[in-house]
Amino acid sequence: MTSSAFDDVVQQSHLAWGEFIKGDAEPIKPLWSHGDDVTVANPFGLPARGWQNVAATMERAATLYREGEVVGFERVATHATSDLGYIVEIERYRAKVGGREEVSPVALRVTSILRREDGGWKIVHRHADPITSARPAESVIQA
Repeated sequence: MTSSAFDDVVQQSHLAWGEFIKGDAEPIKPLWSHGDDVTVANPFGLPARGWQNVAATMERAATLYREGEVVGFERVATHATSDLGYIVEIERYRAKVGGREEVSPVALRVTSILRREDGGWKIVHRHADPITSARPAESVIQA
């Protein structure tokens, strides 16, 4: 079971990711811990660690989206203790991605970890990738 404060931060993050998909990384930043131990792994590159690297990674990723909109957030699982919580979701958007001029569907499998910090909940890790359906075993082989 999650607390209402935890759920509130998740809702705030949903709104902020809605701005992110339009190209603006700024609204999500206050929801993150700014510590040296934070991490992010997004579909566009290697994982980043430490607030400065995480912020730069998110800023770069946001520039790859334009004119986006939220389609929905499909919650798979969530759990929170008094100090730590996580949420697993499929996030669905529509946006112009990269250099494309057409609006395309975007679906991401996302795991976010939050912890209590300074009396509130802060994101300390986010992993997002485009795997939202079953794949053959051979899909993990690197060519």
